[in-house]
Amino acid sequence: MRLFIDVQGTLIDDLHKRPLPGAKELICALNEKEIPYLIITNNTKSESKEFLNYLNSVGLEIEELRYIDPLMVLKRAVTHKKVAAFGYENFLNILKSLGYEPDYESPGAVLISVRDDYTFDEFSTMIEFALQGAEIVGMHATSIYVKNDRRYPGVGAILEMIKYAASVNYKVVGKPSAEFYRAALEKLGGGSFSDIVIISDDLKGDLKGAKDLGMKTALVLTGKIRSEREISRQERPDMVFDNLLEAGERLGVL
Repeated sequence: MRLFIDVQGTLIDDLHKRPLPGAKELICALNEKEIPYLIITNNTKSESKEFLNYLNSVGLEIEELRYIDPLMVLKRAVTHKKVAAFGYENFLNILKSLGYEPDYESPGAVLISVRDDYTFDEFSTMIEFALQGAEIVGMHATSIYVKNDRRYPGVGAILEMIKYAASVNYKVVGKPSAEFYRAALEKLGGGSFSDIVIISDDLKGDLKGAKDLGMKTALVLTGKIRSEREISRQERPDMVFDNLLEAGERLGVL
């Protein structure tokens, strides 16, 4: 067994960004038993090393070789240098550091990341660029995100809105794209997706795409989904756990 483990809502809580029940114990056991695992996060708010350092600062003890996020595979996914980027200011600054040039006149690609105060004028701009032929790219396709105990439309929902409004397709850099999961599998040493168990709180934005690739899927009820009543029969994962402590015990890690 090898594991892919999500971060937000799975390892750390959405409000205080602190380890959830079982998170420290699970990572510690995986390290001690040398069970292969990879932390797969859709982080775009911080530079990759900065976010990994934060996770370690709260006691998770994750080595760099066991971590991947969309910023680490962005250049492989987006070759356009002139982009119209939408997201938090830190995300825009990270893009500049990676060599992308801001262009809000005639961009080759529109890059969309998470932000909690998008306006309809900004959605209109995204749609206009799409109609002009710019490539629409989501840094991930998270279905919803949680802030202050409320659930809001994620990047995946915005992408679907643009697709419906402009009749265009889009590309996804991070989860749940097959390309991101392949990059993660490669970093874990290759092999088959059928050997992977993925643990996440995001049913649509993580687990559905993983299941389509043949991974075993485990949902934890510590983030976006809070009750088994919220799971439709068509979307039901292979396993459902209250938290990582139960997941670790049931999977034989703890």
